[in-house]
Amino acid sequence: MPVFSPKYQDIIAQIDAVDPIAYAKSRNYSNGAVSRLAPYISRGVISTRFVYERLLKRGFKLYQMEKFVQELAWRDFWQKQWQHHGEAINQDLKHTQQNVSQHGLPKAIIEGNTGIQAVDTAIKELYQTGYMHNHLRMYVASMVCNVAQCHWRIPAQWMFAHLLDGDWASNALCWQWVAGANANKKYWANQDNINHFCHTDQWGTFLDISYEDLPNQPVPEALTHVTTELFLEEDGVVHKIEPSVIEWSINTDPVCIYTPYNLDPLWRKDLSANRILLLDPSYFDQYPTSKRALAFIESLALENIGDLKVFNGSFESLKKHYASSVFYAKEHPALNYPVDVLDQRDWLSVETLFKPSFFPYWKSCSKTLKQELSKVN
Repeated sequence: MPVFSPKYQDIIAQIDAVDPIAYAKSRNYSNGAVSRLAPYISRGVISTRFVYERLLKRGFKLYQMEKFVQELAWRDFWQKQWQHHGEAINQDLKHTQQNVSQHGLPKAIIEGNTGIQAVDTAIKELYQTGYMHNHLRMYVASMVCNVAQCHWRIPAQWMFAHLLDGDWASNALCWQWVAGANANKKYWANQDNINHFCHTDQWGTFLDISYEDLPNQPVPEALTHVTTELFLEEDGVVHKIEPSVIEWSINTDPVCIYTPYNLDPLWRKDLSANRILLLDPSYFDQYPTSKRALAFIESLALENIGDLKVFNGSFESLKKHYASSVFYAKEHPALNYPVDVLDQRDWLSVETLFKPSFFPYWKSCSKTLKQELSKVN
């Protein structure tokens, strides 16, 4: 089971352990050489650019790590989609999802009891660790949206809530991609495909049919019982956060706002400021989050950011206490506060603007990266 340390030195060590060549060869396998850096990138502890530059310093050439760098670019691409489309990513973005007969999530998915061994194991691992391999996420989404004919929105909320790397743009738009709402076709996975990439040897399941026949099957009995109650009783999901009562001394120093998406310990490090992790109840109303994920967010912040205080409440209520202070924050579409100074995030390629689809985005990104390297060399 993967363990995600909140300690900055362990995160750096994890970056330095990445083998981008092995990643390219094995990333789609359940035991592949994946980086497991997503929680730290999503939470803003490190950036895609930071990871890329660290790999360059280790001596890797761009062509050697192109597949890995391309996956870093995917993370930026989803974020730029969110920046551009805003709340529209909460609906079917490009096409209306076809063949929807259910709204909710099959109970068998929530209980990890679908009968597909690799999927059930991955769901139990998600609950225990906050992690699910990317290929397994696609298998789950395909089973839910295409085989069980559920609309993607509620199931995407379920998975987001449990992921330590809960990135709504990546999560929602990938679920839409699988469901055909953000792509020109649906993504399907049958038992043979799952066996191959998950090293299982299971046959005779409702997915043990050809790709040609998959779309023509009725919803399997195991997936017909659907609920909108997305969490088991023991999950402990945060829907509401009780407001804080400020008990610390107030001053007129600048205020640096940290959020679930900005936990960068190097951000404005030399600025003498009040450093406050803002846990906004309105955010958790919109994006229910497991207690495991919230504890991970808090541990990342408290472990790495010196003199940090945690405040549960709205930006407006916090600002009333620091009425004479200058407020700093980092841009993020989920938490867009009217601060005095809004810093931009570090992107893999700073010159890459919004593109409607990934491969034009990647073409622009890779061109810029190659130009940077040519100037150095």
